[in-house]
Amino acid sequence: MRCQPTDNKAVYNWLKTNQHCLLCDEPSDSPLALCGDCEAELPWLGSHCLNCALPLPCAGLTCGACLKRSPSFTRVEAAWRYSFPVDSLITRFKHRAQWPLGRLLAELLSHHLQHAFSEGLAKADLLLPVPLSRQRLRQRGFNQAQMLADWLSHSLQLPQASELLVRSHDTPAQQQLTAAERKRNLRRAFALTDEQSIKGRHVALIDDVLTTGATAEACAKLLKSAGAKSVWAVTAARD
Repeated sequence: MRCQPTDNKAVYNWLKTNQHCLLCDEPSDSPLALCGDCEAELPWLGSHCLNCALPLPCAGLTCGACLKRSPSFTRVEAAWRYSFPVDSLITRFKHRAQWPLGRLLAELLSHHLQHAFSEGLAKADLLLPVPLSRQRLRQRGFNQAQMLADWLSHSLQLPQASELLVRSHDTPAQQQLTAAERKRNLRRAFALTDEQSIKGRHVALIDDVLTTGATAEACAKLLKSAGAKSVWAVTAARD
């Protein structure tokens, strides 16, 4: 049985001409289901580490952890800090299956990436959602990273391959673990179904939140060892 929702089952009527804001329920003044006032108040990331997107007080800096040890991924593109109301939107999307909120985040993240492309960020050859374990997928019923990748693939006109990167071992949830425990937890947790599809390509990992970067690091290390030319991460929020 396939848990992941399919494209032919709409989660929200995104073509309505009269949208209402999904945050305040007031009429939206844009094609998105978000009014201008609520969009302006979102916790946009601002100044951050050039490598891992950790929020920093000044722009153009690299955090101490990345200076000490460069990550396997080239960079992280995140739109927001993981704080209210973005944290609530992600939680309701991921844990309560409120898919319209995920679609809204994907549309806004797409606008963020389009701006980054216009500023010189090279487009990826392939979008790769971070996979869930089979047990977690059965419990949740869908992979939020794959849904984000599907929406981003459509809006950015970039290919995505949801079956290429798989979770080879069921591991404990990352949320309650320390940074060191997260790294140990993810050792040999991922595998590729076709390494030839990766060689020489620029790959963008898609996920909802980046916290310590352990998941992105484990995936990027695997992809680089398989011959990926570069790997960068795309997340809605940076914790």
